Amino acid sequence: MIFDETDLHQAFDEDEFYPYFQPLIELRTGQLAGFELLARWKHPRLGIILPDDFIPAVEKSGFINELTRQVLEKAFKAGPMLPGSVMLAVNLSPLQLHDRALPAMIAAAAEHGGFSLDRLNIEITESALMIDLPRAQSVAHELKALHCKLALDDFGTGYSSLTHLQALPFDELKVDKSFVSSMTQSRESRKIVAAVVGLGRSLGLITVAEGVETQEQANMLLWLGCDFVQGFLYSRPVPVEDLPDLVSLKPQAYASCLSEPLDAGLITSLEALPGQRFAQLQAIYDSVPVGLCLLDRNLRYVSLNRRLALMNGVPLAAHLGRPIAEIVPDLYPQFENLLRRALQGESTLNFEVQRPNFETGSGYRTLMLSYQPVRDEAGEVMGVSIVINDISERKRVEQALRESEEHYRHMVELNPQMPWIMDTKGNAVEVNPRWEKLTGFTKEQTLGLGWMNALHPDDVGPVNQTINEALASGQSTDIQYRVRCQDGEWRWLRSRGYPRFDASGKIISWYGGLEDIHELKLTEEALRRCQAELQTKPRIRKPAKKR
Repeated sequence: MIFDETDLHQAFDEDEFYPYFQPLIELRTGQLAGFELLARWKHPRLGIILPDDFIPAVEKSGFINELTRQVLEKAFKAGPMLPGSVMLAVNLSPLQLHDRALPAMIAAAAEHGGFSLDRLNIEITESALMIDLPRAQSVAHELKALHCKLALDDFGTGYSSLTHLQALPFDELKVDKSFVSSMTQSRESRKIVAAVVGLGRSLGLITVAEGVETQEQANMLLWLGCDFVQGFLYSRPVPVEDLPDLVSLKPQAYASCLSEPLDAGLITSLEALPGQRFAQLQAIYDSVPVGLCLLDRNLRYVSLNRRLALMNGVPLAAHLGRPIAEIVPDLYPQFENLLRRALQGESTLNFEVQRPNFETGSGYRTLMLSYQPVRDEAGEVMGVSIVINDISERKRVEQALRESEEHYRHMVELNPQMPWIMDTKGNAVEVNPRWEKLTGFTKEQTLGLGWMNALHPDDVGPVNQTINEALASGQSTDIQYRVRCQDGEWRWLRSRGYPRFDASGKIISWYGGLEDIHELKLTEEALRRCQAELQTKPRIRKPAKKR
């Protein structure tokens, strides 16, 4: 597609970008659930330009937020044409998830169009999370605060990671169209789709399959338990003027069904998934440090991944069909009541247990377990899905930090000197508890310049001068001064401090310590008095000897 930057600037000036709407269908009922917004460029010379042809140029030019704003505002104005329960979904560029101005822009567009943001679903690709996960988390949480929903898009095509599913508060998991398009011919694709759908269900996420083009694909997705679908089977993306026709269609026009049984080869590969609504997770997750399994109503293993088998120290095949109480008799009494509650429909998240480390044969592991009830089409609980995270390393780090903090605390409290920390303006930011015992000043009274209130009036001026000179020169300090103790006595202290520099040579803080030199000062004073007395006392001459 040939266009230049001038065309792009003119397109934004002339408002040439428009939303197209592709329906999202609830697979089980055929009900219209929402629309995904897809940008189109109505070029006056080239006609309709698709996103794959202009999005890279828009990102490079820095106009991606403006494109999103224009598309959203026009889509939000179409809100009155849509039933109140219908959602809108928009896919963000990876660049946008790191733009802190994005949530405010979306909120302003919704307010301008009179659209409630609890009906907006923000779709995020995993590539956006790879760039700067902490910033992506911050922006995502701001979007959630606006009541937007979050979907993880194109899952399974890039850096698929359970860490990303845990890092952000996702509501949906989308199956990429590349797997959907080949799932009826490829056993590997079927297993991947089954795994993603099963993972979504075990984590309590809505699953959406995109790129559905045939009834066979729709039927298979229904068989696997997928929640929502979109694709050419239901409708190509349409402009806003065609929305009323799509909205008016009855659910039967979209419904999928299993009127004919799937072929025997497919049934073998799916391994009874229709009845159990559980996808085989081995296709993707055998190599990750997360244990996954499904128990039936009798609390027997129906399926599990290899990681869980390693955690339990029992071969994978030996689990199947056996009660969990037989496989982990040491742990079962601790979580039996949680499993029973899951069978009653109650979820439990982040329950911690400790057990021997069967992989290494020594030591213990700390595991975090989550239990979710698994329901059939009628909503009846048919089993329990379990997710197990090994958090031993995190616990070891936490323990090491606690021990380090304890060592530091004892070092500070038991040190015969009194450590202190000062900022670059001369304010105390950390003081030793012994200062409080010595002076009676609380920590709050001491911080900043409050510590100087304990100094002898004659010492305040010299101390101030020494500190100011050190702050300006960067030279170390060595000061002696008197402080008033709780009993009213003035006591001599010696304070020595040293600057800390950053890589550029700039002072970022000062560190030092106070030493009690009162007895030394008294001894020095006594010596001076003795010397003075000796110098002023008249000498007694001895009489000369007679010869």
